[in-house]
Amino acid sequence: MTNGSAGGISSETDIIGTASEIIKDRLYFATLRIRPKSSVRSHYFSIDDEFTYEHFYSDFGPLNLASVHQYCTKLNKKLNNPSLAHKRIIHFTKVDPKKRANAAFLIAAYSIICLKRTPEEAFRPLISGINTTHSFLPFRDASLGSSSYNLTLLDTLQGLHKAILHGFFDFENFDLDEYEHYEKVENGDLNWIIPRKLLAFSGPHSKSKIENGYPLHAPEAYFTYFRKRNVSTIIRLNKKIYDAKRFTDAGFEHYDLFFSDGSTPNDAITLKFISIVEQAKGGVAVHCKAGLGRTGTLIGAYLMKHHKFTAAEVIAWLRVCRPGSVIGPQQNYLEEKQAWLWSLGDLHRIKDRSRNVPGFSAHSAVDLGTHNSYRYTVGENNNVEEEKEGEITQGDRLNEIKARRMQHHQQQQHHHTNLLLHPTSSFKRAHTTLASSTHVPYREISSAGIRRFYVQTPMTPSNILINSVSRKPRSYISSAASMMKTPIYPTGRYMNVAARNLGTTLTVADSNNRHAISSSFLKAVQRGKSSMVTSSLGSHSYYTRSKSVYY
Repeated sequence: MTNGSAGGISSETDIIGTASEIIKDRLYFATLRIRPKSSVRSHYFSIDDEFTYEHFYSDFGPLNLASVHQYCTKLNKKLNNPSLAHKRIIHFTKVDPKKRANAAFLIAAYSIICLKRTPEEAFRPLISGINTTHSFLPFRDASLGSSSYNLTLLDTLQGLHKAILHGFFDFENFDLDEYEHYEKVENGDLNWIIPRKLLAFSGPHSKSKIENGYPLHAPEAYFTYFRKRNVSTIIRLNKKIYDAKRFTDAGFEHYDLFFSDGSTPNDAITLKFISIVEQAKGGVAVHCKAGLGRTGTLIGAYLMKHHKFTAAEVIAWLRVCRPGSVIGPQQNYLEEKQAWLWSLGDLHRIKDRSRNVPGFSAHSAVDLGTHNSYRYTVGENNNVEEEKEGEITQGDRLNEIKARRMQHHQQQQHHHTNLLLHPTSSFKRAHTTLASSTHVPYREISSAGIRRFYVQTPMTPSNILINSVSRKPRSYISSAASMMKTPIYPTGRYMNVAARNLGTTLTVADSNNRHAISSSFLKAVQRGKSSMVTSSLGSHSYYTRSKSVYY
């Protein structure tokens, strides 16, 4: 890697000579060991400490849609800044392979979004110069133990590009505030994956409350938001925690398609899920426990059938929208089912054409194959399998980590602002200890013909293929995992207040054509225990600015 020592013309020449040229004589991407100083000829900037990925375990990226939008906006401002008009702009990153991969993703995403390049055109400059011999670390999933699947930098670019082509992301009309507001656990923990069609969110509970520091929302908390966004259907993939009648009595359709946390669905569940989404009159909100693994897997299957995403592309897009999606063997499941799902999509499109072209009949083609989603009727789910009572599942662990993040961010906000805002939106945090696993019995998670295998070694090529014939287990994380209570952050960074008698409510406001799940959430009812840290929550339209409907 280039040293990047500040000063002298020779050092600048060395940096430019080894950097990736994104725009000729104007924009560069460099990996440097030492932070350089800008000069009369060059302007250096880094985002390594500005845009950070909040990991669950050993995952480290890719960065989410908010970071993509913020980075593109930031870079556009630099390129259009008159004071920088005659300077070369060099985005530099550290030697840290994780920071480097995320930085490369952002500048390549800029090439796709703002320079209208293909993923291959955006990727090509990044593997020139010094990067020829130093490949980018592939992204990995949010699982405990080793990874069975590599998501390369090029995969993420192809997933983003395909989503843009299908209209899933519109840079000009993306509402950053809206995205950041709703992804927070206290505001619903939800993300749209396909606009107006498929939304992923964390599973509701029987009542709104704080449990082990994690905010739980009752079904009623989402009613107004779902109605305004034309969500007609809810699909639950985890065990029954709330009564489905609370949704159906409110006019929503509700379906249960249970399969075990951390596992993969059988073909019947996949077909039924796709059929429900196809027949839904409006948007479909999908949840499991954390809204990441099972939820992402089935949404990914729909995307692969109807939009012909590859498994890698769909995993990439899901994680850019909702970091942490698709975990463990679920990645390999999508890879294995790619050809089948594509064939279902081809048959679906043939059938649609036969309806619209006079004299054209394709019913014989549609009837071919053992898996035919058109013969599959939507009825009651007969899967009665449930997780064991009190079992700590993968979703529980992921939710606990989200709770830690929330507490950490609120503590940081209080530390920096030290403001007491309106008491009706007070935030009071309880000290809880995150149960993190120090030892998990790990079984090989692979199958014959796995596309990728991840070896966490610096500068490992991203296209290593290792085949295995080991059996893929049904459950990714063993229920027998031994747990040790260890906080993910130092305990002194939390407010040490009582956790009892905390209640939460979520309401939906309609202000300036923006509809948010705002809250008097985490309101402490105990008096005189501690000072209150509060935060006012804005209201926004989702993804599209100042519009009363979702586009």
